[in-house]
Amino acid sequence: MAVYRVCVTTGPYLMAGTLDNISITLVGTCGESPKQLLDHLGRDFTPGSVQKYKVRCSAELGELLLLRLHKERYAFFPKDSWYCSYICVTAHDGTLSHFPCYQWIEGYCTIELRPGTARTVCQDSLPLLLDHRKREIQARQECYRWKVYAPGFPGIVDVSSFEEMESNKKFALTKTAPCADQGDSSGNRYLPGFPMKIDIPSLLHMEPNIRYSATKITSLLFNAIPASLGMKLRGLLDHRGSWKKLDDIRNIFWCHKTFTSEYVTEHWHEDHFFGYQYLNGVNPVMLHCLSSLPRKLPVTSDMVAPLLGSATCLQTELERGNIFLADYWILAEVPVHCLNGSQQYVAAPLCLLWLNPQGALVPLAIQLSQTPGPNSPIFLPTDSHWDWMVAKTWVRNSEFLVHENNTHFLCTHLLCEAFAIATLRQLPLCHPIYKLLLPHTRYTLQVNTIARATLLNPEGLVDKVTSIGRQGLLYLMSTGLAHFTYTNFCLPDSLRARGVLAIPNYHYRDDGLKIWAAIESFVSEIVSYYYPSDASVQQDSELQAWVGEIFAQAFLGRESSGFPRQLCTLGELVKFLTAIIFNCSAQHAAVNSGQHDFGAWMPNAPSSMRQPPPQTKGTTTLKSYLDTLPEVNVTCKNLLLFWLVSQEPNDKRPLGTYPDEHFTEEAPRHSIAAFQRRLAEISRDIQERNRGLALPYAYLDPALIENSVSI
Repeated sequence: MAVYRVCVTTGPYLMAGTLDNISITLVGTCGESPKQLLDHLGRDFTPGSVQKYKVRCSAELGELLLLRLHKERYAFFPKDSWYCSYICVTAHDGTLSHFPCYQWIEGYCTIELRPGTARTVCQDSLPLLLDHRKREIQARQECYRWKVYAPGFPGIVDVSSFEEMESNKKFALTKTAPCADQGDSSGNRYLPGFPMKIDIPSLLHMEPNIRYSATKITSLLFNAIPASLGMKLRGLLDHRGSWKKLDDIRNIFWCHKTFTSEYVTEHWHEDHFFGYQYLNGVNPVMLHCLSSLPRKLPVTSDMVAPLLGSATCLQTELERGNIFLADYWILAEVPVHCLNGSQQYVAAPLCLLWLNPQGALVPLAIQLSQTPGPNSPIFLPTDSHWDWMVAKTWVRNSEFLVHENNTHFLCTHLLCEAFAIATLRQLPLCHPIYKLLLPHTRYTLQVNTIARATLLNPEGLVDKVTSIGRQGLLYLMSTGLAHFTYTNFCLPDSLRARGVLAIPNYHYRDDGLKIWAAIESFVSEIVSYYYPSDASVQQDSELQAWVGEIFAQAFLGRESSGFPRQLCTLGELVKFLTAIIFNCSAQHAAVNSGQHDFGAWMPNAPSSMRQPPPQTKGTTTLKSYLDTLPEVNVTCKNLLLFWLVSQEPNDKRPLGTYPDEHFTEEAPRHSIAAFQRRLAEISRDIQERNRGLALPYAYLDPALIENSVSI
């Protein structure tokens, strides 16, 4: 007789417990135990409970290979979901086996868990385990299917597949799941006064492990309702027409001001702050250093001499590497939209900037089209106040469009969704890379599905607040992806290629490089522990299928992108994983968290422009400026969205925080602890630096970075 002590932990989340019968079967190298019901007096599996049981076998089972959990109906009670965190099994000789689960188990089914020791396919030799890997991946591929959202887009998750899997129950035996959610979302969610509804029928059938938590949905609603209702009561959400004066914009979010939003309101019109935002605003990836001017921007030395002064000239500053360009070429042919029944307009500016001797980046010249000529004047700081102001505001509108559609949604949300789907489809739960990436996929499929159903859909918020509408969005993203490269994706390479390594006070760069290095060190330790050589990387068929699917689905098999379609060395694997984790966490924080801060003052980030770009100088007045900015209701709808997406979720997991212990070996656990110490040190350094700044930059403080794209 052999006795095994079993300890079952239920997650501490809302609705995590179950009334269903839970039974267990242990499978070892020498046989398997009888199926045994886990039952004490009273309710066993309540949220946060830890229950202990004994499983008796006629003989020892040898090394434990699998644990089967059977969830079956109890009496007349309806089926429910159960969140199982992990199960520990102790043999009679004291050997402890840890079986991580960290998933919702829904309905009546049997799932199989492996011990927590991570193993690549090359490290498994037993037919039972190889077959388990194969069945698990097949089940996942049936559940998580790719779907084409629009031509030229990265592949997205096919939500309808979850409904089919729920009805067919095809993957009961090896059901595995992606994200350790903290709750279930059900029912329709309407925000009073808000220009969209959280009403997505397909999400009701979504696999439970990728739904938003109840905590997160509650947080979203409570953040949205007061702001939207306040605007509704004041008549702002329904008011068409121009703003009567700029100061009226201050009153939109009279109770939702931040230090940064107030700073922006006071300094938005200053050239120094205009240049600062290229470094530390929400789109800090646009600048390129110039050694010569492009022919399409015929700025002369005489034009900018008053700003440069007598001690230097344009050619000298070009040679010194002090001249930079922000080029919005991608907007030149974008479709344009109507708002409130009126035609909107788009420009494709070229903005020339100078790094002055004081270390400040300031605008030198702005051309509002890609084609120079009499109808495309070059605006200068020496022009009249409103001429220069309207030119800068056109650039800020272009910044809004490129940032929201490409820098933010395409390059973080959509690409990170593709990484998540490929990880779920190609890597079994026991794979070390699955364990490494899983925390960085949490909620990503859910938040993107909500975005597509409320923002990107026809008549969604994009159609209601932007000058390009949904058709323009589709054009921008597909064009952006066609030009996106592996160099753009890897922060150190991108900074080097853009020639911006020496610009002072570039906090995004400085903080980002420190975080990149910390992630790289952590990933390197994990990879080297599980992959002893380049050959072990090449021979991992699951890993190669994973990277191949990412290349095909995220980057559409485009060789010119430079993204790997296979991984041949340890270094290649480390770099690719570092880039994925960085973009799923830190990069998203950098381009998302400050949207309300920098956009609450609408003229700093107008979502649309109602008059065409000026073709002559000397025609702009305050009235024509106000008539060019978005109307009142359009402004309010856009700022409410900014407010929502900038809020920290109540169930946030900061970068490097892994409460779900998927890794059970000592070596990776030590690596996680070292990673956390590095991040804590970076956080202290950032907070110390910020104490001396007039405008602190905290978006890349590791303590404030979410592990994944989750909002």
